[in-house]
Amino acid sequence: MGFTSGCRHPSFSHPWRTLLAHLVALHLLRLGSAQLTVVAPKLHVTAIVGQDVVLRCHLSPCKDAWSSDIRWIKHGSTRLLHHYQNGSDLEQMEEYNGRIELLRNGLTDGNLDLRITAVSSSDTGTYSCVVQEGDAHAEAVVELEVSDPFSQITHPWKVALALVVTLLVGSLVGIAFLLRKQVVQNRVLSESFQPLPPPMSL
Repeated sequence: MGFTSGCRHPSFSHPWRTLLAHLVALHLLRLGSAQLTVVAPKLHVTAIVGQDVVLRCHLSPCKDAWSSDIRWIKHGSTRLLHHYQNGSDLEQMEEYNGRIELLRNGLTDGNLDLRITAVSSSDTGTYSCVVQEGDAHAEAVVELEVSDPFSQITHPWKVALALVVTLLVGSLVGIAFLLRKQVVQNRVLSESFQPLPPPMSL
């Protein structure tokens, strides 16, 4: 979860370097409007139930995304997971209300990271980060896998219940066997004590 990536801009101490940086940024903005690209540095993200996770995406080339139209989508859902535009959060899926956040502190560097807090198994799935600027459109996909290590642990009450059921079934089988044996013994005894027929007269 400590994986970090994205866009970072160097600082310039001299005025001419600052001017050069602005000229380069302007050129990238014009270029990006026609060739907008979104990159997911980590395509497969894993987490454990209850952890916080960050789905990372960033613009390439790096540029300010503060005024961009950014949409995070969870595949299989008919609604937007999160919709951000020009400094405002416009929409958020109700099921994730209070658990997701677009990390705005990275927007000016071109980072589009989405944080999900206290993930659950139902958060497992495929997510898309979609950015639109004018007619330009770009998308990156991130796969999130949430595991629950405690789901494999058998609860004590389940063990106790299974033991009770086993003992009960065993007892019933034993009782049925003894009853059957008793019936057979009674039948043998009744046959052995039958009176002898009277002797035939001469």
